[in-house]
Amino acid sequence: MNLETPEFNNGLQSWFALRVKSRCEKVVAAMARNRGYQEFLPMSQSRRRWSDRIKTVDLPLFPGYVFCRLNPDYRLPLLTIPGVLHFVGLGRVPIPIEDAEIAAIDTAVRSGLGVEPWPFLKVGERVRLEYGPLAGLEGLLVENRKQSRIVVSVALLQRSVGVEIEADWVKPLEPRSRNAWIAPAACAQ
Repeated sequence: MNLETPEFNNGLQSWFALRVKSRCEKVVAAMARNRGYQEFLPMSQSRRRWSDRIKTVDLPLFPGYVFCRLNPDYRLPLLTIPGVLHFVGLGRVPIPIEDAEIAAIDTAVRSGLGVEPWPFLKVGERVRLEYGPLAGLEGLLVENRKQSRIVVSVALLQRSVGVEIEADWVKPLEPRSRNAWIAPAACAQ
């Protein structure tokens, strides 16, 4: 199957998360690519110690997940790949992931900066990076051991990735006022 054929490229393509068996991410991503789907498996490097040596290994940033861009009406071939459990969604209905979230993760991975899995944060200041290789990227700013990081999240999975940055690259986004929208009934008083 080819994503360029009219049946797949009819404007309904979105990013979706596939839940896969543990340690099957690379195989599932390769098989999805071989079946003509656009896949995304962001990786990070980690140093692991064995009894006789230390080795750098590539690990998925989102263990147990592979992202695929597709028309959800044509998802059955992905579900037949060994190691695929299901699409992330509500019941049997897959929920798309925002293109901006996937683009932010891709930008972070391609930056060459240290990237690692990070706990999903629901609170924190949203920032935009003004300088450096990630200029324009938005996320949450956190500090860890005096090293600044920006956290980029995939809300559907409630997973995040932390990227090391220089503190002076950051500019806060405008805070949203809780009273920015007033219900019409409140205006009539």
